[in-house]
Amino acid sequence: MRAKHPEWDLGDLAPELEFHAVLWYPGLVPNLLSQLTKDEQAQLFEELNYMNLEEIRGFCSARGIPYKIMAEYPNGKVKATKDTDRKPIVLARVRRYLTTGEVGPPTLIPAEIVRDENPPARLGRRDCLYYRWYAKEHQGVMRLLRDLTAGRFQDGAVARVVVMGFWTRGEAPTFEEFARSWTKAKTEEHQLLTPEYAYLTDLKHRRADGGWKAMRTAKAKSALKTLARIAPTRRAAEGWLSR
Repeated sequence: MRAKHPEWDLGDLAPELEFHAVLWYPGLVPNLLSQLTKDEQAQLFEELNYMNLEEIRGFCSARGIPYKIMAEYPNGKVKATKDTDRKPIVLARVRRYLTTGEVGPPTLIPAEIVRDENPPARLGRRDCLYYRWYAKEHQGVMRLLRDLTAGRFQDGAVARVVVMGFWTRGEAPTFEEFARSWTKAKTEEHQLLTPEYAYLTDLKHRRADGGWKAMRTAKAKSALKTLARIAPTRRAAEGWLSR
């Protein structure tokens, strides 16, 4: 977005003024993508998919974009959990930031489904599975889930992705509902847990050959370079301006 005024002709100063506006007054220039052509924007959005979680979180941490899941407790306090958002959710926040300049709110598990106390010793299929009750040390929880899945249930990444999906939607599923969802998700485990969603797309279009990792690295590097240019951190920009 070029700095404009109906009576002012800023000429060659416009790009420099735009840079300062993005850096110091992001609310005045909400669309960071406006610094790119349409083709460059399309390229950036495509390359974002090739960034891994470590690269994405590094970009987010430097700009205050949340990726840690928060939990609200009955006493009104909100605390960061050890859990983090999945890649599609974090990428959506990055795209929102680039489009609006807003970091957006973190994922919040509401107090209604958070429990400080341990689950009761006796549980039934229609009891709710609250946040902090799913843990392998709670043997009653694990035993009931195995009973509901004919012994097939396993604690692992699939189970944690599925249950976190309920909680972050503000739902505490019954044990029966969770067991049913886990059984279905287990059949789609490869797609659910793949760390590189871009790989699935390239595999579908037969582009995932032996050089895919090198291609991923190159595309991620290109995306990071573009992001650093259009959405610099304050420290990086101060370094540029002092040269």
